[in-house]
Amino acid sequence: MERRYSRVLAAGIATAMAFTLSACGRFESVGGDDIGDVDLKLVAADYGDRPGNSSRLYWESLAMEFEAKNPGVTVDVDVYSWNEVAKKVAAMVKRGEAPDIAQIDTYAEYADQGLLYRADQLLSIATQADFLPALAEAGEVHRGVRRVQYGLPFVASTRVLFYNKELFAKAGITEPPRTWDDLRRDAAALKRAGVKIPYGLPLGPEEAQAETLNWILSGDGGYTNAHGGYTIDSPENVRTFEWLRDELVGKGLTNPHPGRTDRQDVFDAFTRGEVGMLNGHPTLMQQVDDKGVKYGTAPLPSKNGLSGATTGVADWMMAFKKRGHREAVGKFLDFAYSEKNVRQFADQYDLLPVTTSASEAMRADEKHRKLWEFLAQQPTAVYYPAYKRSWGSVAADLKESIGGVVERDGDPASVLEQLQREPDATENASEDSE
Repeated sequence: MERRYSRVLAAGIATAMAFTLSACGRFESVGGDDIGDVDLKLVAADYGDRPGNSSRLYWESLAMEFEAKNPGVTVDVDVYSWNEVAKKVAAMVKRGEAPDIAQIDTYAEYADQGLLYRADQLLSIATQADFLPALAEAGEVHRGVRRVQYGLPFVASTRVLFYNKELFAKAGITEPPRTWDDLRRDAAALKRAGVKIPYGLPLGPEEAQAETLNWILSGDGGYTNAHGGYTIDSPENVRTFEWLRDELVGKGLTNPHPGRTDRQDVFDAFTRGEVGMLNGHPTLMQQVDDKGVKYGTAPLPSKNGLSGATTGVADWMMAFKKRGHREAVGKFLDFAYSEKNVRQFADQYDLLPVTTSASEAMRADEKHRKLWEFLAQQPTAVYYPAYKRSWGSVAADLKESIGGVVERDGDPASVLEQLQREPDATENASEDSE
């Protein structure tokens, strides 16, 4: 009994010593071996629209604070625009130089290749449990009958219709449109009133997948069905793009060449008072407020005016195994997902937090009243099928091809059929190999 007590006491002392060393910033492997100093590599997307509000400033400040609390650990940060960040990460992975942490818009393809740590290998129980349930589920990959979380939601947004109040008044429009027919009629009135861009339609590569989802949801379609299978070329989706081609773009009620127009292009035009209405996310509010444009928001118009699901967009964090820094990465992520830090980033860009604690704090803060409409949409929002291994390539192909379907000679049926065919082949091949 005495010897057994000595072993337990010794184990307790060893555990306490390990905790003390770890608390001082020296990271250890599970087996207790000191792994020494750690240099973490993080690649992230830029949510700013100018150098003064670049996301680089947030990440560098967060890294400095983390490094001060964890001597021996450095965090090297690279921030790229949304047009290039996913390509940068893909190129690094291809060269065998995957970063420790990437913050981009898809994760499933890397998870399918076995390149990522699971969430439960990285995060404390408290951090993992704090994710909003719908977003935590969206970060899960199907492994047979199991669902395993590899994607860590970083920030989210939903979509509403923004409209310029002064331009609406000039065109004699008294309320925002509820149906597609209302939208077409209001866009025509704005055009007659001399508005440069009655409806802003960005189908360029920056975020074509979001504008597409806005429209196909409003036309009773979607990217997938209730069972998770792709429905990209569904009759509902085809009819939606035929309507856009014939009733909006074809009648000159949008910006010229939507397929070459990025989201930020129409956002900038809206802040200059050149756009009558467009679909937008919370960050646009900050940009418009800075320019003093008077605007209103409303639910996105739908085909029949019935209130349906809105687009939800989540961006993702993921941790690559390549450099072997699991413990240091986990500690950094626990720090990054603290209520204070999650709320700080969301607040800076008028985006939605992905944790319950930060969401509740925003709902209780009158300062964030403008975000309450977006926060209320989160539980029923429809997100990209980021859990599907083929979504990254589907989104990339969609960004390149979807804009052409609304041009005069565009063929929605054939383009959507091609987008459907590629993931069908990918998914079926992967299922056959499992």
